[in-house]
Amino acid sequence: MKRRTLLRAAGVAASTLALGGAALAQETVKIGLILPMTGPFASTGRQIEAAAKLYMQQKGDTVAGKTIQLIVKDDTGVADVTKRLAQELIVNDKISVMAGFGLTPLALASGPLATQGKVPAVVMAAATSTITEASPFIVRTSFTAAQATVPLADWAAKNGLKKVVTLVSDYGPGIDVEKSFTEVFTKAGGQVENLRVPLANPDFSPFLQKVADAKPDALLAFVPSGVGAQFMKQFVERGLDKSGIRLLAEGSVTDDDLLNNIGDVALGTITSHHYSASHDSPENKAFVEAFKKANPNMRPNFMAVGGYDGMHLIYEGLKKTNGQGGQALIDAMKGLSWTSPRGPVSIDPQTRDIVQNIYVRKVERKDGELYNVEFATIPNVKDPVKAAKAN
Repeated sequence: MKRRTLLRAAGVAASTLALGGAALAQETVKIGLILPMTGPFASTGRQIEAAAKLYMQQKGDTVAGKTIQLIVKDDTGVADVTKRLAQELIVNDKISVMAGFGLTPLALASGPLATQGKVPAVVMAAATSTITEASPFIVRTSFTAAQATVPLADWAAKNGLKKVVTLVSDYGPGIDVEKSFTEVFTKAGGQVENLRVPLANPDFSPFLQKVADAKPDALLAFVPSGVGAQFMKQFVERGLDKSGIRLLAEGSVTDDDLLNNIGDVALGTITSHHYSASHDSPENKAFVEAFKKANPNMRPNFMAVGGYDGMHLIYEGLKKTNGQGGQALIDAMKGLSWTSPRGPVSIDPQTRDIVQNIYVRKVERKDGELYNVEFATIPNVKDPVKAAKAN
């Protein structure tokens, strides 16, 4: 009897320890941040990681009584690596949220895993419209390329431009930029010729020569963040800066992180985007100051604000669910609204995309540095691709 009692007591003790371990495990909310930290898109990863860590530094690492743990993984910008890392984070690390995703193929690679594991995936960078349709667990705090481009097409039509050549990187967001600009501009009576450049190892020179030969009123360019400097260099080498052809661009081209390195060739470039480091608001001034203090010699760009707001969305969602993940967390994120460093934003409950202001800007010198200076605001812009499907 005594032996049986001892065994029962030992069993109870073991169960208690196991439950205690599970309880401890549930007290931590793990966020898997999957980013290109090396390779051609490393600036994207560096900006998002810095912004996510700044948010945690400012707001603390506890939400709804749970400790937040950030696990950063480098996918090198390769989709197969993203998929493997996402799987490892879900199965081995038991993450509650995935986040990051520097490019469209990387975000799409994780979609089925988010669905299978019922793990919310917060897209902080990738910009193809269809991404949120790849899984009901994907929500976006960056932007869509079409959302940023339509206001620029309107501006071009209203400012006397008749003939435009588009030059875009040949993948999801580039195709969205090309399509949305072409539809709006031709509807307004303009004429468009489209050119696409390979995403991997792009050489813009032959395409820029075609632009020079076409003699349009303007060139509309889109390249992913990190490649803008190379594009601008070849733009000058081909003499297009002196050709009288106006340069328009989706705002990724004049990325705040790289703009000073691009140099004076960027002066006068007209772009449209959702964020500029020179955005005039108290929230943005505080954000830029804190970001620079935490990361000397770095200026926050649109990737940083996507990461910062992504962390805000996760924190606020966890507050609403009292720390619960899964379906409850993704439901809690739908419809959330707040004042971001970029301006007022909200999550569209139908599409899980961000609704935000888009600004038309011009590259100017300000306080000895180059900035995208906003001169027009288009408020509360939804992704136009999904808006068209809804109508």
